[in-house]
Amino acid sequence: MAKIPDDFIQDLLNRVDIVDVVERYLPLKKAGQNYSACCPFHKEKSPSFTVSQTKQFYHCFGCGAHGSAVGFVMEHQGMSFPDAVRMLAESVGMQVPVSDAPISEKAKAAPGIYDVLKTAMNYYRAQLKTAPAAIEYLKSRGVEGKTAARFGLGFAPSAGQSLKAVFADYDKNPVIKDAGLVAEEENTLRRYDRFRSRVLFPILNQRSQVIGFGGRIMGNGAPKYLNSPETPVFEKGKELYGLPQARAAIRDRGRVLVVEGYMDVVMLNQHGVEYAVASLGTACTPEHIRKLLKLADEVYFCFDGDKAGKKAAWRALENSLEQLVDGKKLAFLFLPAEHDPDSYVQEFGQVQFESALLQDSVPLAQFLLKELSAQVELESEEGRAKLISLAAPMLSLVKAPAFGMMIRKRLAELSRLEMSELSTVLDGSPVRSVPEYVPSESYQGEFAPEPWQDGQEWSNDGQPSRQQSQPNTQYARQGNRSAWKPNWQPKGKWKGRGDERIPAHMMPRPAPRAAPTGPVHKLIQLVLAHPGLVRRSEPVWLSWPETDAMGLAQELLQKICNYPDLSSLQIVESWQGMFDYDVLHRLLISGGEYFDKASEAELDEQLAATLKAVEVSVIRPMMQERFYALTYKQANGGLTEAEKLEFAALVSRR
Repeated sequence: MAKIPDDFIQDLLNRVDIVDVVERYLPLKKAGQNYSACCPFHKEKSPSFTVSQTKQFYHCFGCGAHGSAVGFVMEHQGMSFPDAVRMLAESVGMQVPVSDAPISEKAKAAPGIYDVLKTAMNYYRAQLKTAPAAIEYLKSRGVEGKTAARFGLGFAPSAGQSLKAVFADYDKNPVIKDAGLVAEEENTLRRYDRFRSRVLFPILNQRSQVIGFGGRIMGNGAPKYLNSPETPVFEKGKELYGLPQARAAIRDRGRVLVVEGYMDVVMLNQHGVEYAVASLGTACTPEHIRKLLKLADEVYFCFDGDKAGKKAAWRALENSLEQLVDGKKLAFLFLPAEHDPDSYVQEFGQVQFESALLQDSVPLAQFLLKELSAQVELESEEGRAKLISLAAPMLSLVKAPAFGMMIRKRLAELSRLEMSELSTVLDGSPVRSVPEYVPSESYQGEFAPEPWQDGQEWSNDGQPSRQQSQPNTQYARQGNRSAWKPNWQPKGKWKGRGDERIPAHMMPRPAPRAAPTGPVHKLIQLVLAHPGLVRRSEPVWLSWPETDAMGLAQELLQKICNYPDLSSLQIVESWQGMFDYDVLHRLLISGGEYFDKASEAELDEQLAATLKAVEVSVIRPMMQERFYALTYKQANGGLTEAEKLEFAALVSRR
């Protein structure tokens, strides 16, 4: 996708007023210098949502939601970053710069495609009203009239060119073909309707625009489902069926449920489970997972309990590993073999379905280790070694630090190793490709006891809960393995991370870094509250070692110097969509509270004292630790050329 220039985004933030933007969606009340309201992102009785007109950001003291005008539109409307920028730009009469990249050619065709798709949807909906066989089919599936209307269900007649009724230029209009509504015979190029004799499910994007259709045959025949082809406005790997209808429920419940079929979404919604969406005839992609994790803290996948369902779940798991975020929950519900979500909710109702969802779902880490353990013999050294080799390439994909640590701990217990021993094996072994998945026996009813399970329930963030409401004998530990004892130290690697600060709409987000603490935390607060301090001080941070511990502070300080015309909020917005964005925004808010009333002389003293504290408590111990590590390595095997240069630099600074 073409990059939106950073200077355009900054200009946009200068022109829009966040109060005006937020008031389009919820009423605000004046509260001192700021405005307040009940937070739109979580349920609350008293307002904790604040909008600052002077600083142009919003913050909720209840749930922690925060950001700029662009961030608010993204969160509230479920839009991507480029879409939110375009919408705000249109509201103030700005034109988003157009690139010559191929995507812009598609975008030029998009308005015409949207028009013809909407016309087709209205035609198909009208046809459903006069199609007794289609109405009877939907009734037999339990679909009510109001549900059919809510999802815009329609019917495609059996005639080969029925769309001629609404498109006078049916045979010549290229947009009709580009929209995927018609196909052409190979020899004669004669056009015919792609959808015939099928109940149709319109597929909407996040703006509730029609971008494609899914067609379900009513009797026997193949294929059972027929989807629109990929078009300039429709990519299966990026869209989710039912998302516009589910968005409000997802926001209210903080939960999203992913199923496999259109009818599953429709019937779950009809029975009160309104936060369900479906992938479009394909496995959940990394793009799907990223989108879902932005929408909700809890993501559930619901599949049949047979081998096909297990394979679909495993593909979703594989595509989730790189997208995992600490504090978010991903879990899998496997229904009995004779049921899918549609039939289950119709037979047992909303209450029992949601009870099964919350109580019987298997957390991602548990599912991962159970499936890998089923492929080895855990009672033998060879089997446990194979388990590590199977898990290693998958663990290498996990960028969420706490989750990665917890799953390593579980793997160490299974392998009967100390954490330090497992880390040595994982860090020293080459990363191989992810192994081919071999599903274990189908999940039916309750899980049988497994030797790797340790009797602990898992909390929402993938960590064992401290308390259980009742004893869990189902997952009782077997054998007399010794308890795991923590015995690890942070590695303190020195290599820089390279140029990762690329906007989120250009590439996937980088791995998260630990939030800054102590004097580094205070330094970031101070310079965000008063960026002018940095621009008139000596750039001592240029001599700091490039490590994850200091990387964020260094990048922030340098960016403040490089862009003297940008405000603190605009500086922070350049991290939009990245893991560090939330950290910086919280420090921007809290820093203002601490330092806004200090005099210029006091601020200069604060900066000097804070920089000295960083040097004494962070930089020197870090360099000392690295010096000893290289000294030891020099005496036991030698240093690489790069390490020799690094060692010489450390010696010169001692």
